[in-house]
Amino acid sequence: MNKLMMIMAAMAAMASCAGGGAGSTGARQNPLLGPFNTPFETPPFDKIKLEDYEPAFKEGIARQRAEVDSIASNPATPTFANTVVALDLAGDLLTRVSNIFFNLNECMASDAMDSIANNVQPALTALSNDITLNEKLFARIKTVYGQRDSLKLDKDQDMLLVKYYKMFTRSGANLSPADKERYRKLTTELAGLTLKFGQNALNATNAWTLTIPEADSAKLKGMPSYVLEAMAEEAQGSGEKGWKVTLQMPSYRAFMTYCPDRELRRQVWLKYNSRAFGGQFDNSATIKRIAELRMDIANLLGYKTYADYVLEERMAGSVGAVNSLLSELLTATMPQARKDFDMLKQFALQTSPGAFAKVGFSPWDWSFYEEKYRTEHYNISDELTKPYLKLENVQKGVFLIANKLYGLTFKENDKIPVYNKEVTAYEVHDASGKMMAILYLDFFPRKSKRSGAWMTSFREMYVDSRGREVRPLVSLCCNFTKPTSTTPSLLTFDEYTTLLHEFGHALHGMLAEGRYPSITGTNVYRDFVELPSQIMENWATEKEYLDLWAVNYKTGEKMPAELIARIVAAKHYMAAYQNIRQVSFGLNDMAWHTITAPVTAPVEEFEWKAMAPAALFPRDPHTCMSTAFTHIFSGGYAAGYYGYKWAEVLDADAFSLFKQKGIFNKEVASSFRHNVLAPGGSENPMDLFVRFRGRKPEIEPLLERMGIDVKQ
Repeated sequence: MNKLMMIMAAMAAMASCAGGGAGSTGARQNPLLGPFNTPFETPPFDKIKLEDYEPAFKEGIARQRAEVDSIASNPATPTFANTVVALDLAGDLLTRVSNIFFNLNECMASDAMDSIANNVQPALTALSNDITLNEKLFARIKTVYGQRDSLKLDKDQDMLLVKYYKMFTRSGANLSPADKERYRKLTTELAGLTLKFGQNALNATNAWTLTIPEADSAKLKGMPSYVLEAMAEEAQGSGEKGWKVTLQMPSYRAFMTYCPDRELRRQVWLKYNSRAFGGQFDNSATIKRIAELRMDIANLLGYKTYADYVLEERMAGSVGAVNSLLSELLTATMPQARKDFDMLKQFALQTSPGAFAKVGFSPWDWSFYEEKYRTEHYNISDELTKPYLKLENVQKGVFLIANKLYGLTFKENDKIPVYNKEVTAYEVHDASGKMMAILYLDFFPRKSKRSGAWMTSFREMYVDSRGREVRPLVSLCCNFTKPTSTTPSLLTFDEYTTLLHEFGHALHGMLAEGRYPSITGTNVYRDFVELPSQIMENWATEKEYLDLWAVNYKTGEKMPAELIARIVAAKHYMAAYQNIRQVSFGLNDMAWHTITAPVTAPVEEFEWKAMAPAALFPRDPHTCMSTAFTHIFSGGYAAGYYGYKWAEVLDADAFSLFKQKGIFNKEVASSFRHNVLAPGGSENPMDLFVRFRGRKPEIEPLLERMGIDVKQ
């Protein structure tokens, strides 16, 4: 989700254009304020300096205020065009500046960027409130909304009108003057705290590393050479000898999977799972206050809980529907998850007799023995698959799938400015030659980059006030295993599926069609937005797809059919356990956002109570995942983490149609493109899904994919 949308809560004007007068910062022109004289009017990253941002924000805010005031004060009778459309296209300069700044603050963060964010956030929140609490403006929107039945609007126009009317009412437009002032104070404080939470989580992730000295090399015996090489280069990068592990995901995951020393695994696991829990970057008090503020805002607007407020605008529709989904998944998969757990525990005890005499089987043992079991029983491991998953080949593969399904082609353009030397930019064209988008790829971890992987946009697709179609600027940010001096970047199977996932989001953005920026591309219900991404993961193990590009980077040989067969056979391995893990995160999210009174219990106790129904390991009082749970406390997924499971039901059901008719079937692909990807948020997502699938979604395909017997 666009960072501006998170900070400016209700702002939906996502327009962007290349116009605007030149501004100056000292003796030089501010590149953010002038025309973008770059290929396809892309951001001039090579010219932007830190000192350009605050003047650009100031100018953008001033222009949007003037534009909104002009709409609100228009003496003409309110119409859909002069009020709703005008508002959707307002603020193009501010949106442009915000999209650039906040996206870069996710992947090129610094103390200076954090300072700028802290400085501009109050003004952005004030602007958001001034717009949605503007009585004259709301009166015009309400007038148009009152004529809705007689206006004969197209579907996308009707959706836009309803979106704006709800955005205003859900942002305090109907409150009394006193309550409007309280709403301003609550939302201002909340915006500041969510920003602080994200900064603390990133700083806590970067603050801790562990270096294993050369004298302790025996503790790393048996680890894959590529993992050791990456750790050695990490140490060398900071002027140390030995091997360094960090809390960045590629380093952390590889270490926990392969390090044979149980004590070292324990140390690293505890640090990772207690990020921002105590110490300099403690988020404990921050999340309590965030949850309380969200509750207060929801109550002020007439909702029992914040989850009730959020879910009103989701496919799920209600807290009850979400709880039913989580409960159904818990009931269906917990028995198998317990079997998985007990099986792996017994395997660990048999494999390492005596290792658990003092401390029993623990969370820091899971990844290590899970990989050992997979290797022994399925003859599958990252070491076996990584040679076939060279990053350049995987990238070729994702481009290929877009071509076979949707006719897209990708052409690197080194004339397009990028914000980091590791970033590459591509022109994306469809089968007719039409330029569909610019795609930026940013694959590797940096200390300035938050963890995880995500898709975002520097510009949405829309039609501007002159009738010109503006195509999107889409970016994929990941944290993949870096190449070393002797080995190219070889992805784990998880990293490979992650790229497919994020590329699905990118396709959603790149194939966008429509007129209005706030309802094109990925601007859809949060529990629908993961369908286009998660469905792409289904191709990961399809032989017909892998045969097209997955070759050994040394020999050039295709991935053997029997290796693919073993990968497929192993798909059900720990699927129930992984499902329960995701359900536990959803339970935690819902607990924080269904409170009806401030949380007084310690955050770790509150969290444990919420997640206990899905727990397989006993509680560790030294850990707390909530304090670094950026998805829900600073990433836009508040009361929405369940959406991953909701969308998993949708994607399993949708992909079953591809399996039935062919994974590259043009008819099915065309239907998915035109009924799911292209419309964005212009129609109700359930209507879009039914149009594609022919019926409402069913849970059975998901359970079957996890190896759960649906006939029991």
